[in-house]
Amino acid sequence: MAGGKESPRQKMINMMYLVLTAMLALQVSNAILQKFVLLNNSLQQANKAADDSNNRTLAAMNDAVEKAGGKPEYRQLYNNGTVVRKKTAELITYIEGLKSIIVQDAGGGVDAETGGIKNLAEEEKVANIFVKNKKGYELKAKLEAYVAEIQKFAPSIKLGSLALDAKNDPAMQSTDAITRSKDFAELMFAQTPVPAALASLSQKQSDIRRYESEILDYLASQVGAKEIKFDKIFAVVIPDSRTVVAGQTYKAEIAIGAYSSAITPSISINGSGLPVKEGKGTYEVRTSGGTFDANGEMKRSYTATVSYPKPDGTRETVTQQEEYTVLKPSVEIMSQSMPALYFKCANRIQTSSPGLRDLFKPTFSGTGAEFIPGGGGKVTIVPNLAKVNLQVNNDGIALGSFGFSVRKVPKPTISAIANGQRVSDETSKRGLAASSVRTISVNAIADEDFKATNPEDATFRVSSFNIYLASGTRPKGKLENQSGNVNIGALAQQAEPGDRYLITVNKVQRKNFKGEIEEVSVGEMSFTIPLR
Repeated sequence: MAGGKESPRQKMINMMYLVLTAMLALQVSNAILQKFVLLNNSLQQANKAADDSNNRTLAAMNDAVEKAGGKPEYRQLYNNGTVVRKKTAELITYIEGLKSIIVQDAGGGVDAETGGIKNLAEEEKVANIFVKNKKGYELKAKLEAYVAEIQKFAPSIKLGSLALDAKNDPAMQSTDAITRSKDFAELMFAQTPVPAALASLSQKQSDIRRYESEILDYLASQVGAKEIKFDKIFAVVIPDSRTVVAGQTYKAEIAIGAYSSAITPSISINGSGLPVKEGKGTYEVRTSGGTFDANGEMKRSYTATVSYPKPDGTRETVTQQEEYTVLKPSVEIMSQSMPALYFKCANRIQTSSPGLRDLFKPTFSGTGAEFIPGGGGKVTIVPNLAKVNLQVNNDGIALGSFGFSVRKVPKPTISAIANGQRVSDETSKRGLAASSVRTISVNAIADEDFKATNPEDATFRVSSFNIYLASGTRPKGKLENQSGNVNIGALAQQAEPGDRYLITVNKVQRKNFKGEIEEVSVGEMSFTIPLR
């Protein structure tokens, strides 16, 4: 049997054949013989429908040849189809002749009154015709010759034998040993009544029509197969440039692209293959650095090769040389002016590259500082010299360098606080009531500009100061090495109008971005609070 998918009609015919085989194993009554007659009539009607269908296939094939321009190779396919139809018709006619012999010689002819076969139950004469007189073996030879003749028109379709002996027939493998020993003629016609023999021959005609249909369908599918049919359409946009400056004209060519879903081309770039999807390959390459010209441009090229199978079995190869321009990427500091850096402080700098965008993953190096990279183009510069040079690279390409001047950290403003109020110049002139002063502290306040740009380095504190109570040149009391908000109650008990508090600063410290503490030199500083 051929390997194609069976149609509903063929499934029905196979079912009837199974019924036929089962009925032969029963005691054949007249009612059963009539069922064989009905079965044979149904098979003949199905065969007529198959003949009509195959005829339409051949006609449609002829139309397809005409629409394809009547090319000789397509016309030959149609001619092969007519040969198949002819061979089929000859074999069908031959089998119809065998049916007539059965009706006349075994069945006694047709009853003129009833129109039915006179002797439906006859078995021996059927066996004599096909086994003893060799008509069954002649049929077997013709069936095998037919399969071989039409097979050559479609070598890729494997057609099974239509005349199997019982030992080779898969349907007979579960039967008894006697049945399995029968050859094709005995299996088909021994101990077989007239209507069953007719139905068996009709079944063979059905198989013949099915094989004819498979070969014709194959031949029809080859008409036009030698043409590459571009059945997938898509839009193609080819811009002069994907990037334009405001005021320039954007220009692009719009066209229709197409590919054939029936073939898969081979696409390579410089000899290396690309994966192909929906008829297209995508070439991606990370451009590397090199020698850029004075305009910051560098030319690159590649060779694209497309190879595809032609219908005649050969391959067509098309080669295209393409060139593109690599622009040297730039880098910039995201600031309106080049910022000054502060010595040994965390100076946060944001860099960007408009051309690289998401591909911008810079590395930093240079002189005069420690460079601590951050994400998204950020870098922390910690200067250790008076001049800093920052070098920015991306994927091995030097994007640019930037020079910075380095400033010293501005000294903090030192302020004395009495009772929570700053000791101003006015306070130093007018003084405070002797009994009112209870707490004194000294604060170090960072420069506002420095604090705005370097908040992590702008934490100052007065870590040590002295407080003296004096009357003229005579000291009355003191609190030394103080820090924070100091309660001076012990001194306040001795304070009298005309005395004064003298506050001297010993040590000022700054905590940097690393959490390290360093001494800040502010020189000699003191504050006087007269008491009244």
